[in-house]
Amino acid sequence: MIAKLKQVFHHDAAGGVLLVFAALLAMVMANTPLVSFYNDIFSTPVAVKFGAFEVNKPLILWVNDGLMAIFFFLVGLEVKREVLAGHLQSRDQIMLPAIGAIAGITVPALIYVFFNYDEPVGINGWAIPAATDIAFALGVFSLFGKSLPITLKLFLLSVAIFDDIGAIIIIALFYSAELSTTSLVIAAIGLSIMFVFNRMKVKSEGMYIIIGVIIWAAVLKSGVHATLAGFAMALFIPLKGKNRSGQAMLPHLEHKLHPWVAFAILPIFAFANAGVQIVGTTAEQIFNPIVVGVMAGLFIGKQVGIFGACWLAVKVGVAKLPAGVTMGQLYGASILCGIGFTMSLFIGTLAFENVSVDYLNSVKVGVLAGSLLSAILGGIVISRSSKRFDKRHATADQTTV
Repeated sequence: MIAKLKQVFHHDAAGGVLLVFAALLAMVMANTPLVSFYNDIFSTPVAVKFGAFEVNKPLILWVNDGLMAIFFFLVGLEVKREVLAGHLQSRDQIMLPAIGAIAGITVPALIYVFFNYDEPVGINGWAIPAATDIAFALGVFSLFGKSLPITLKLFLLSVAIFDDIGAIIIIALFYSAELSTTSLVIAAIGLSIMFVFNRMKVKSEGMYIIIGVIIWAAVLKSGVHATLAGFAMALFIPLKGKNRSGQAMLPHLEHKLHPWVAFAILPIFAFANAGVQIVGTTAEQIFNPIVVGVMAGLFIGKQVGIFGACWLAVKVGVAKLPAGVTMGQLYGASILCGIGFTMSLFIGTLAFENVSVDYLNSVKVGVLAGSLLSAILGGIVISRSSKRFDKRHATADQTTV
């Protein structure tokens, strides 16, 4: 029994399934008499005080600013490993997904702007459909494209990683408040200390964590979004340097954090942020420019931008298709990139955190609708591509025999 449970939790789709469950639970609670209990949970104030330093925020912001910083820390670890020692270390490997990701950020944003250019508040959400949810996209791919070339999965993963980097840059440039010089200086000193730890080959992971908490607190008070601290800290974790157990520190931390992020942090975030109230909502409220912009950006913009740019790059010879991958398979992967969920919801909370809750509800509806449509169509295209791939290989094997 324990072995079967371990097998389930190690499956790529497991994290995505748990995210779906958490989002559905949030929607059920938001549309039943449990809504008051649901709202009370995440509006509960939580305070931490150390001398003159104090952080006093409702629980929802501890989730979005605190737990999500750990998620961004894991993303930073993955990015550093892939760039220095993975499949993003050579030009040939990164060119196609990089081109696809840039177009996959730009086209959805332009579609959103098209529907909201005359909305002075709504226009702030232009970056919401620009993100891809790695856990969901890989989960759907694993369910329906098991037999497809591993190079296609690596393409999907690479696009999602570049999307995350783009999202981090966007958050830093467009969704940060007025800056506190003192706090930024403290954060910079903390990162400098981590750099020294790296060069001196400090083996204590605990030392990195202690300095990391100080950096996070400083960034939280700086006006730059606190989650960016997680990504920045990851860049100073040694890739090959050993910890006290003799293990390479970065892969060890990545391995330890992954299940916590996949099965705790992201589901908690989904539960805290996906509770959109639909009961009693009119059709006009559901299909407002924000909803339509987000939904169309994710479902149409992502696949058109990524596949269109990649097709053009291959045709003009700027990049090559991954080994063994067809254009049809690439199209299926491009559709899956329209599953925005976690990152799209997160950017939505930043874009509309100081305005009416109606704006955030619209974001939630648009993200859920666009992600669901992308998952369904992407699953169908990937499944059919997988069947054709199996049939071709079966025919080839019979011919060989």
